[in-house]
Amino acid sequence: MDIIANYGTTLVLVAALFGFLMAWGIGANDVANAMGTSVGTKSLTIRQAIIIAMIFEFAGAYLAGGEVTATIRNGIIDSNAFADTPDLLVLGMIASLLAAGAWLILASYFGWPVSTTHSIIGAIVGFAVVSIGPEAVQWSKFGGIVGSWVVTPAISGVIAYFMFISVQKLIFNTDDPLNNAKRYVPFYMFLTALVICLVTIKKGLTHVGLHLTDGEGILLSIAISIAVAFAGWIYIRGQQYNPQDDSKMHFANVEKVFGILMIITACAMAFAHGSNDVANAIGPLSAVASIVAAGGEIGGSSHIAWWILPLGGIGIVIGLATMGEKVMATVGTGITHLTPSRGFAAQLATAATVVIASGTGLPISTTQTLVGAVMGVGLARGIAALNLGVLRNIVVSWVITLPAGAILAIAIFYVLQICFS
Repeated sequence: MDIIANYGTTLVLVAALFGFLMAWGIGANDVANAMGTSVGTKSLTIRQAIIIAMIFEFAGAYLAGGEVTATIRNGIIDSNAFADTPDLLVLGMIASLLAAGAWLILASYFGWPVSTTHSIIGAIVGFAVVSIGPEAVQWSKFGGIVGSWVVTPAISGVIAYFMFISVQKLIFNTDDPLNNAKRYVPFYMFLTALVICLVTIKKGLTHVGLHLTDGEGILLSIAISIAVAFAGWIYIRGQQYNPQDDSKMHFANVEKVFGILMIITACAMAFAHGSNDVANAIGPLSAVASIVAAGGEIGGSSHIAWWILPLGGIGIVIGLATMGEKVMATVGTGITHLTPSRGFAAQLATAATVVIASGTGLPISTTQTLVGAVMGVGLARGIAALNLGVLRNIVVSWVITLPAGAILAIAIFYVLQICFS
């Protein structure tokens, strides 16, 4: 209690600095979820991807990042265990922000797409064990986290595999791919719009003031998707293609259509991602601010101060602009060669898996989901189409993310205790 009473303002300022660093790491690493495949397929240049993602990531974080956030991220630790020692919780949350942010920036430097959620969870668990003891951690949560390393990439990989196989069968492996594209692409547009509407409604609009039941959300999504499919059908019919073009030119024209779909999907995923993953940075920061404001009293939830959401949104944008390129390259070109149709299948599978997880409560990492989807698209062309060396490095980075976050948080926690003792 004495630490909070004597250093309250300083603690909030330090937490804000480290929260900004964490948001920076999120922007540098997780942007691959929204933009990596678009860049890899050359649907967007890196500069265009950064500009689009900056707009939609910030919009998602600021407009739909939430008015209320759980004090303890994902309920991974028992806040009641810190009731008599709130200063330990404040120092631990600050240590967790710096530890997770530092790990994300390091991973981004090497181009490893890792989970921001797992980074902050590992950090929080690390300080909780050394400050209170193992009993402060809800270990049952870890089964879902470890299982997500296998389950979510597998789900998205299977969806992406069959999505791309269907595109091949119905369009590319036919005698007239261009006419078949005109016939079937509106259906893919319907699916795309449906999935991204469901993702956005489930993840991004609750705190904008649009409160929809599941049924209303589904009906609205279907209505919007039908309108998109109809507009797409009109657009494709209106395009003039030379019937004398060879098959390569027909394929190129078809890929252009999928390129447009990819850009639309990427924008929606960036908005949903900004609205969701900004909580990894502002959750612990909001906890520190609320505990200090309450004089050490730990509440179950906290209203976010007006300055916290913009801080998180700006941090994500700066991280993306300064360090996002390497992770985008890993996802977009490092795992397998992507074309717009392949990238579309991967992006749609990622969004679909997010919808499935939201409905079932399955704990997922969107990064791991996207990597699994890109793998699924690669496997559709055979195991030789995958860069196994890159995949090995990615999987290793996933496994060490939890302990890396924990070890860094423990070291920083002890340093902070010395500094504020």
